Amino acid sequence: MFMLKKNRDMPAPGAALPGRATAIPTADKHFVSGHPLKGPYLEGTAKATFAFGCFWGAEKKFWQIPGVWVTAVGYIAGQTPNPTYEEVCSGRTGHTEAVLVVYDPKQVTYQELLKAFWETHDPTQGMRQGNDVGSQYRSGIYVYNAAQRAAAEASKKDYEAALKKKGYGAITTEILDAPEFYFAEDYHQQYLAKKPHGYCGLGGTGVVCQIGTGVGAG
Repeated sequence: MFMLKKNRDMPAPGAALPGRATAIPTADKHFVSGHPLKGPYLEGTAKATFAFGCFWGAEKKFWQIPGVWVTAVGYIAGQTPNPTYEEVCSGRTGHTEAVLVVYDPKQVTYQELLKAFWETHDPTQGMRQGNDVGSQYRSGIYVYNAAQRAAAEASKKDYEAALKKKGYGAITTEILDAPEFYFAEDYHQQYLAKKPHGYCGLGGTGVVCQIGTGVGAG
C-alpha cells in the first residue's frame, strides 16, 4: 500500500481535518470467517488493537492465529472523526492504520498476540515501516484494561532489551488506552484474502520476543 503523501508530522491541535458525524460504510461480515465485523461478538471473547504498518498484512497475520474470532482494519489514535482512507493518507487526521482483533482468551492469550505483534514488524522506525513512510504507519498498542497495559508495557521493555543486543535502537511504539476505532472501507477489509498477491510491506527484525508468564491479561 502506498501513501498519497509522505507526512511524518502529526497535525497540530485544532488543525486536523473536520471529518464527519457518521461512520463511513464498510463490510458487514469478515470475508474469511463470515463472522460479523462490528459484532455482536462471540460471548467470552476479548478485544485487542494493534498498529504496525500497512494494515493489509497486519490483519492477515492475526486472522491466521487459532483462537482469533474476527479481525477488522481501521484507523485509530487520531483527531478526525470517521476519517476516510484518503484523509488518513494525507497525514492530516493523526490516525494510524490499525487492526482490531477479537479473540477467545481460552484459546489464545493476549501475550501470544503481543508476541505476533512484536515479531512481525520493526518497532524502532518511528513514523514509518519499511518503505511505507508517514504518521499512519507508526507502531502502537491500544489497550482495553489494566491487565493488557501491564502485559504490553512489560513486553515492550523485554523486547527492547532483546533488540538492543542486536544493534537496534529504542522502540518507538506508543501504548495508549484504546481510543475510538474507526472501521476502514469495505475494500480494505481482509484485503489479502481478496487479493492474495497484493502488496504487503511488513517485515520483522528476526529477533525473537520472549513473552514472560508473570503477567496475565484478558
